This record gives sequence, structure tokens and C-alpha cells, in this order.
Amino acid sequence: MDLELKNKVILVTGSSQGIGFAIAKRLYDEGASLILNGKNQTKLKKAAEKIGDRVDFVVADVTDQQQCKKIIEQIQMQFGRLDILVCNVGSGASVKPGAETADEWQRMMKINLSSTTNMVEAAKGLLGVSKGSIVCISSICGHEVISGAPVTYSAAKAALNAYIKGIARPLGEQGIRINAVSPGNILFDGSVWEKKLTEDESKVKEMLNKEVALKRLGKVSEIADFVAFLVSPKAAFSTGAVYVIDGGQVRHG
Repeated sequence: MDLELKNKVILVTGSSQGIGFAIAKRLYDEGASLILNGKNQTKLKKAAEKIGDRVDFVVADVTDQQQCKKIIEQIQMQFGRLDILVCNVGSGASVKPGAETADEWQRMMKINLSSTTNMVEAAKGLLGVSKGSIVCISSICGHEVISGAPVTYSAAKAALNAYIKGIARPLGEQGIRINAVSPGNILFDGSVWEKKLTEDESKVKEMLNKEVALKRLGKVSEIADFVAFLVSPKAAFSTGAVYVIDGGQVRHG
């Protein structure tokens, strides 16, 4: 299927590795021109070289509003437009449930919520001109209680999901679509699931058999394929939606 993404200018935040990198590579394969983002220049340079020649990168911390504005200024100078934004920055690394502190709440909200709201606010001017599309990466932890998941992370992702639904109407008035994808347990190099498989594969299999309808871990390519469809004109009537991609783990939407 031709997703009509050839020559589109796309920014993917948090894209030097993992899910973000897989999304960027998938969009590149559709013929898009990419801007990768992260905080580590060495990792970004290596990621860009792995993907191909229509790839640039910008080192910036998207939890900082001013740095987000500078990203967009650079894109405007270099390309003159922005067609698609993928907000992938986030982290589930936090304290155990019951050990939350005020500082940890603020840190997790910055990483998992402000990283998106800052970037959308900075980019909406350019996206309004192109009638563009935004996809944000959330988590199943924002939908229901997942055993062992940090409360700070779950609450931040739930807030992100509420933001996606609430901001869809104001953005829609500018012709901009916004959706989110909530992945379940995804396996990739360096992922927490790679570590857990190494430590105790039988325990992972037991969890999958008990909790996941399809009884397996997900692949980054499966998330990337879904995101590519969502940002494309093929999904032109979808906005304000949060799609769960978890092999049937979440019970309550």
C-alpha cells in the first residue's frame, strides 16, 4: 500500500533507538525526509547513518520549551515546512509504587507529558500550514493498572491520553490531526523485555500466557507500521484517538 508519504518532511522525537528509531526507518522507507531528535549527538549520528541519506538530526531536550522552538526554527530554515510530527520521548524508569516524591512526579510529567505538549505547541504553526498530522507514543500503563508499573509513569501517560483527546478539536480547527498509539510489551535491543528474557525467560512466558491474548511480545516493526498508517492520508478521518497495540493485554480500553 502506498501511504502517500513520499517527500513529506517528518520530525520524530526520541528517535536514536528503540521504537522511535523503528518508526523513523519505516517512514523513511515510504520516501519521507526525516529529522531525528534526541539528546545524544553520537547516537543520533549513528542512527541517521543507519537509515539513509534523506536524514538529518537535531540535538535537543524536548522537555524544554525553548529548545522545542529552536528545533522548529531549524526545520523551517532548512526545509521550509513540516508535514508530520511523531512524539516518542518518554520513559517508564521511575520509583516503585508507593515511593513517589514531589520531585519524581515533576520529572516523570516532564518526560512523558511536557515532552509532547511542548513539541506540539512549537510545531502547530508549521503543521497548520501543511494540514499535517501528529502521532504520540503513549503506553498501556495509561489505560489501566499494570502490575508493577510505576504510578508516576502510569499517571503521566493517562494525562497524555487525555491531552490527545482534548486537544484534537482545537488542532482540528487548523486542519491538524492528532492521535496516539499505546504499545504493550515490545521487544527490541536494549529494551526492558530483552533484559527480563535474559534474567528469567520462563517467568516472561508465564506472564504472557496469563496476561496477553496473543501470548507473545510485540515487535517494534508492528508499532512502526501502525504509526506510518496513522500519520498518512489513509487515516485522514482519525483524530483524537488513542489506539492500544498490545496483543490483547488491556481489558478496559
